Amino acid sequence: MDGFFARYRNALVLIAVLVVFTIGLAVQVRRPDYGSREDGKHVRVFRYWAVALVSPFERLFRATGQGIRGIWHNYIDLRDVRRQNEQLKNDLNRMRLYQAAMAEDARQGQRLQALLEFKQQYIAKTVAAQVIGTSGSEQSRVLYIDKGIADGLKPDMAVITPDGIVGKLRDVFQHSAQVLLISDTTSGAGVVLETTRIRGVLRGTTDGRLRILDVLPDSRIKPGEPVLTSGGDQVFPRGLKAGVVESIGQDRNYALVTVKPTANLARLEEVLVVMEKGAVAPEQVAATENEPETGARGEHLPQLEPETPDEAVKNAKEAPLPRPTPAVRQDTYSPGATPSAATLTPGARHDNAAPAPSTEAGGDQH
Repeated sequence: MDGFFARYRNALVLIAVLVVFTIGLAVQVRRPDYGSREDGKHVRVFRYWAVALVSPFERLFRATGQGIRGIWHNYIDLRDVRRQNEQLKNDLNRMRLYQAAMAEDARQGQRLQALLEFKQQYIAKTVAAQVIGTSGSEQSRVLYIDKGIADGLKPDMAVITPDGIVGKLRDVFQHSAQVLLISDTTSGAGVVLETTRIRGVLRGTTDGRLRILDVLPDSRIKPGEPVLTSGGDQVFPRGLKAGVVESIGQDRNYALVTVKPTANLARLEEVLVVMEKGAVAPEQVAATENEPETGARGEHLPQLEPETPDEAVKNAKEAPLPRPTPAVRQDTYSPGATPSAATLTPGARHDNAAPAPSTEAGGDQH
């Protein structure tokens, strides 16, 4: 017997295990309410044993895998991510620089477009130039531009912007030129007040301000009145904006008219050099000349209506001329005729006197 068990021990153990599993399965199958127990022990025995047997190895494998994946993602894989991050940062910086350059180009394009529109509207021929430097001195207000003799520039040419006049060329070199601002004490421009039509010379002061010289006191001058170029200086075309009246003072026999320039002389980037003087826009000439003159006529001659034509003159032009009335007496005042009685001397003889009419003689005889 012992020899039988010793000979078939492995087979008997296997059969016993299978029998136990079979009995356990049979018991679980026969208990349909096993999964509805209130004590929470609703897990079947064999499944519980299987899970209890396998779960430690599974947790070990999962932890090992997570550790390996963490090492990969946090170290090995992050090396490429860091390189990509650096590359993206560089690309972002380049895009920011490109965006800033594009924005600056857009602003420059707007300024150049404004210059072009101004050129087409007012000036016949100009050259656009860019400001490349300043004098750096408070006493000498000078700018440098990137155009010169090679571009046809000459001294005393006017320099302007769409906002107003800037100055004139002083020294011109081959590829650059020096611009003397209107705020310099040695510079000047002939100007006229838009409303009152008072003329004067716009000149800079030592503190960088602008004043109109040789202006008599006039109560019609008010702050805010536009100041235009008169064209009398032979430098600036007529009718360009120079500034607005900022304040009015009194100095002996003249008025101190301080002008604020319409062009920002401290922040100039692009300017126009007037090569040939052209006519100012007709609507601006009409606005700066016709209206003030009409107002002056209305002020000095209030009985006239400048808005409507003179009906009397119109009717006089249309009415026919009257026919001359024939003379009823002899002409005694034409050359060679009898002089008038006022020129005759009593008792003197006049050979050229014409004989008296017969009717008068007959009357004397009677």
